[in-house]
Amino acid sequence: MKLQLALDRMEIAEAIKLTEKVQDSIDWIEVGTSLIKEFGMKSVQELKRTFPNKWIVADMKTIDNARYEFEMAYQAGADIATVMGVSPLVTIDACMEVAKRYNKLVMIDLLNTSEEQVKELVKYNEAIFCAHVSKDEQEESDVKNLVTKHGGLLRDPSLKLAAAGGITLESFEGLIKTLNPSVVILGSAITKANYPAAAAAEFKEAIQKGE
Repeated sequence: MKLQLALDRMEIAEAIKLTEKVQDSIDWIEVGTSLIKEFGMKSVQELKRTFPNKWIVADMKTIDNARYEFEMAYQAGADIATVMGVSPLVTIDACMEVAKRYNKLVMIDLLNTSEEQVKELVKYNEAIFCAHVSKDEQEESDVKNLVTKHGGLLRDPSLKLAAAGGITLESFEGLIKTLNPSVVILGSAITKANYPAAAAAEFKEAIQKGE
């Protein structure tokens, strides 16, 4: 199981400084959508340059213009780029094609996808599927149950799963038992902690205990 650190709503320098504190406990570094929107591909380039041995996830949230956006992300140093599951299938096809050409990976964000859409998406078995409770949902309606949002469709052991959205140390054990993701995406549980390095280490220890 991999730990992915989600970096959002901060300057590039702050993102680098924070990642330096926790790098021993995390596996993948997510350059969040807000960093990409504010600073462009420079944010991806700088994180990859500073942490060349870490996998970089560019949270593009692509929904159209897939070839251009995915080529841009991979050329900037991303190892993985994200596309929205609600996109037209032709868009996801394009993402998969570009990823194969660059020998990179695709993460399909299942935010707001219906059960029928998820059934159509599982054919992309080389992708990582991200069960995702949005920031707005967490803040407004306190929806945090990733499993109930996507039901049993994500329990297929052949699928590579990532889980994101309001994950805490308290909810972590239950998440592992129910969804058992390959990747756990952590944002504010680490970035807003008083001691980010200690928080990241606690999650890493919890993973090791569960394996």
